Amino acid sequence: MLRNIVNTSVVVAAIGLLISAHSANADEIWNMATAWGGGPILEEDAKGYAKMVDTLTDGRIRINVFPGGTLGSPLKVSDTVKSNVVQAGHTWMGYDWGIDKTTVLFGNMAGGLNPEELIIWLHEAGASDLWFEYRKEMFGVASIPCGIAPTEIFLHSTKRVQTLEDLKGLKIRTSGAWAEIAGNLGASTVILPGAEVYPALERGVVDAIEWSSASINLPSGFHKIAKYIIMPGVHQPGAVFECVFNMDAWERISERDREILRLAGRLMILDSWTRYPYRDIAALEEMRSAGNEIVILDSEFIRAANKAADEWADKQAAENAWFKRVLEHRRIFQKDMETWPKFRFPIGRR
Repeated sequence: MLRNIVNTSVVVAAIGLLISAHSANADEIWNMATAWGGGPILEEDAKGYAKMVDTLTDGRIRINVFPGGTLGSPLKVSDTVKSNVVQAGHTWMGYDWGIDKTTVLFGNMAGGLNPEELIIWLHEAGASDLWFEYRKEMFGVASIPCGIAPTEIFLHSTKRVQTLEDLKGLKIRTSGAWAEIAGNLGASTVILPGAEVYPALERGVVDAIEWSSASINLPSGFHKIAKYIIMPGVHQPGAVFECVFNMDAWERISERDREILRLAGRLMILDSWTRYPYRDIAALEEMRSAGNEIVILDSEFIRAANKAADEWADKQAAENAWFKRVLEHRRIFQKDMETWPKFRFPIGRR
């Protein structure tokens, strides 16, 4: 333990020496731990948020972004932030589901919301206020939504999966609530951080993996190992990125700058919501051209997955007051949204 503390202290000290002259004029210089490797999420979402904050605060707050694992475990970003090893983090809240399963409702899960619904739920139906209250009370950190990931690819798989029978015994890398729900449906699941996903698939440790949407997955090369691309992503119809802040750092800045941090989160939500789906179109076509077979899950599979997700959520709500509160909030919203398809065309339809 002492060695780990010393090593972390050395890293933090080295970071301080690397801060540019530009950053020396800032009122606040924060380091940001992330859950991500060096791919597009780190480059465009975490660093994009940092740049947005720099611009909107006129350089009063500057954030140095580091790849997952550099400053603490990539699956324990909130813990790294709370302990003040860093002042900020960029992650998916559902990685904390082992501490409290309510996190997967905010991060989103099977049976949850699509990307547009997530935006409306968060910023119009009041879920972002509930989000902040929850993180502060249960984890002792300040937290805001700061990005939207599109509906994911269900699986990059070395085996063809279309029916529930195909799922039984399949070794899958996944995370969050789906790790338990897929297990209830017969799969064998394992949770791995991003940097370990490709090697696990390449070595045959797992038969299939889920990570994100086509444009995020493409640079990782999963499609080069696994022939089958299974859709739609019933396990994750959309996801929300989280920017989390050390409470002392958050309370140290002015209320105006806190509002700017929130505004930067909203702007990054808009940016990611438009960027990823458009890129997914070309990315999926590139995978198809590379020889991948696109497999669409049958309707029975989708119904069974949503049913299993609802049953799992009901069980958690019976045991966890916060889970119940957030689940009820989301389900009321989903009920309200049932009229939406009656007056709004689905995306891509005329």
